[in-house]
Amino acid sequence: MKHIFCFLVALSFVMQISYAQQCKTGKPVKIIFDSDMGPDYDDVGAIAIMHALADSGYADILATIASNKYEGVASVMNVFNTYYNRPGIPIGVPKGVAVNSKDPQHWTDTILAKFPHKIKKNSQVPDAVNLYRKILSSQPDNSVTIVTVGFVTNLAGLLETKPDKYSKLNGKELIAKKVKQLVSMAGGFPSGKEFNVFSDSLASKKVFNEWPTPVLFDGFEIGVQVKTGLPLTKNTAIKNSPVKDVFSLCIPMSDYDAEGRRSWDEIAVLIAIKNTAPWFTVKHGRIIIHDDGSNEWDSNGKGHSYIVPELPLSSVEDSINKLMMHTPGK
Repeated sequence: MKHIFCFLVALSFVMQISYAQQCKTGKPVKIIFDSDMGPDYDDVGAIAIMHALADSGYADILATIASNKYEGVASVMNVFNTYYNRPGIPIGVPKGVAVNSKDPQHWTDTILAKFPHKIKKNSQVPDAVNLYRKILSSQPDNSVTIVTVGFVTNLAGLLETKPDKYSKLNGKELIAKKVKQLVSMAGGFPSGKEFNVFSDSLASKKVFNEWPTPVLFDGFEIGVQVKTGLPLTKNTAIKNSPVKDVFSLCIPMSDYDAEGRRSWDEIAVLIAIKNTAPWFTVKHGRIIIHDDGSNEWDSNGKGHSYIVPELPLSSVEDSINKLMMHTPGK
């Protein structure tokens, strides 16, 4: 029995080394993060996870783009990028018609007053759609993953773009050439009416009807069951963190969050970078968006998929909590 135990320990050690080597040698996911970054604070957990996975070599962050245009959203994104030692990540904000909605808990004002950021106004950053064209045109073919955890306003605008100084391709052609997949926190499955979709239902209908690459949906019904953030707020070793500050401020404001905040956006980023396994499997088909922003699922359609739990959701909850507690190196 002792020999068997020793063998298992040695095997586990070898597997850990192999796994670590795989993490270092595998190509990081080239990712564009598109977020409403404000009405809810699960966006904060999502951007934290993305930076944590970038620090471990899983992700290459190409841009952080806002789908919400309240004054200060560019600065808020710059706070988190700066905290994680990536202050130069390009940021874009919609300059045309878009949702303009701040957070009711005022966490954005709180972290802007406390944490360093060089971007002070939205006018200092480019238009979101123009930034998409600039970034995509410079990337290898079929290499970019876009993850949206807000409204798809920017993506609708991108689809409508014409050739410009960045590319001779129109928007749909550029997407088809450069984007590997779109991962979207949107919709409810097999049917529902979800905030990100109905807040700009025209954009949602256009994007999910016309998007030319595979689309993977993280539906409302998953994130509402995954509650995270409490371990972060109770971790006394983590100091001077905007992520911890946001969750520490916001969780006590609502009895609904007493067990932790629902984790819609964190899940979308996690599966965009690490893939769906082992936590989820997928159902294939195609989403149908109605004029009022509600959705249903066509299981006979093609091109889309949505996640369903494979493991108990406590396992993805644990993974998210650990990643959210990652602190940047000095």
